[in-house]
Amino acid sequence: MFRPMSSRLSRQVVAACTLALSAAALAQPLAPVNGFPSQPLRIVSPFPAGGGNDAVSRIVSTRLSQVLGQSAVTDNRGGAGGNIGARYVAESKADGYTVLTSQVSIMAVNPTLYRTPGFDPVKHFVPVTQINAAPLAIVVATNAPWRTFEELATQARAQPQKITYATPGNGTLSHLVGVVLDKNSSVGLQHVPYKGAGPAINDLLGGQVDVLITSTSSVAGFIQTGRMRALAVTSPRRLGVFANVPTLEELGYRNARFEDWYGFFVPAGTSPERVALLNRAIVQVLQMPDVVKTINEGGSAVVANSPDAFAAQLKDDIARWSQIVKLSGAHVD
Repeated sequence: MFRPMSSRLSRQVVAACTLALSAAALAQPLAPVNGFPSQPLRIVSPFPAGGGNDAVSRIVSTRLSQVLGQSAVTDNRGGAGGNIGARYVAESKADGYTVLTSQVSIMAVNPTLYRTPGFDPVKHFVPVTQINAAPLAIVVATNAPWRTFEELATQARAQPQKITYATPGNGTLSHLVGVVLDKNSSVGLQHVPYKGAGPAINDLLGGQVDVLITSTSSVAGFIQTGRMRALAVTSPRRLGVFANVPTLEELGYRNARFEDWYGFFVPAGTSPERVALLNRAIVQVLQMPDVVKTINEGGSAVVANSPDAFAAQLKDDIARWSQIVKLSGAHVD
């Protein structure tokens, strides 16, 4: 005998069907523009595998084939705080087939922090879209003695440069957080730069370093499984496992609001029609429900904006971070 569904169950079925239809619509392939693309894309991540930059590169690259009809392969080219991979893309052919997954530290901090970064973020690149926005996280292994950031800061002030903190590299935003904490609040940690978040994570878990400052997406899984503990984050934009972690500003630290982002860039000279198609394709991927869920669970908010909006964001960040780097006195040869 047929029994009508309850109104609650009916709503659930409708919602599930709507989500499925939305996901299917978002996966609809885009028509090529004047034959582009006709070959696989290379998505360059300027850090080794295992970090946040690599993770977001792969989240997008594994789904781009559904939208563009061509595969996209992540190519890890780490070193010099992301400068090596960025320079590689800046010098690549401007045909839309080589794309850089970059971030605020590379594009807005490194040009001032490094004496010779090897690229100009405005002259050598065209923004495609900003992927996300998120705080940085200050984390320790679960067996570390500090339960709160204040406990860590108290010991760091009493024993300057004795506690080590790892970052994905010299010149990264993570590095600058440590510099600002030392300059403004006398939280003197000893910097240990790595060639990406992946190696830094391994050494934190292995006990070779005491603290790690990095993107939320790099460590969210370790927080969730209980292998790391988050002591603080650097902005109020908190999602996922970081929702209840205090910000440095809430803990009383001044000039300590830092927001990280990842985004896609292509070499300067890439045709506007190819940039526009890449933007539409990547934005479509970033709007897929499973992608939004994954990025949110990593502690980030999806942005997925236009090339012009991303260019404006980059311009603002370059102005802000170049000033902060100069005031901090930090530099890398």
